[in-house]
Amino acid sequence: MTDEPMTGQLLTRSFFETLHPLLRRLNAKRTLSPGKLGVLRHLAEQGRATTSELATVVQVSPQAISLAARELEHLRFVVRVPDAEDRRRIWIELTGEGRQKLAQELAAGHGWLDRAIMERLTPEERKTLEAVIPILRKLGSEASVD
Repeated sequence: MTDEPMTGQLLTRSFFETLHPLLRRLNAKRTLSPGKLGVLRHLAEQGRATTSELATVVQVSPQAISLAARELEHLRFVVRVPDAEDRRRIWIELTGEGRQKLAQELAAGHGWLDRAIMERLTPEERKTLEAVIPILRKLGSEASVD
């Protein structure tokens, strides 16, 4: 085995193959789709938004976001509020129930991950994991590489 770092497609494939089972495990106990969870998270962090803004953030079609917003509204996790100045504009806002559901959904996978980190990783491995977090944030940032 060599100490040379992986490059290109091999690194990408290995990274994905490593993250995929972790994400599957984190999402296993969640009851909302990642897209709906993304909508609730965005609204919690940024406040109200239009469906077109949400479609851009969640990276789905406007039709898909409209459907998701209707479903979330039916569940009472969001409400539609007409704009005070432009009645054609409709804002999607998070409700108290939606905020509570978001917290429950996020906590669903965290318990498993908390235990796994503490029980399966050495103190040195936990420090290494902590050091990688800024790099992962950089990869997940909104800056486009296309």
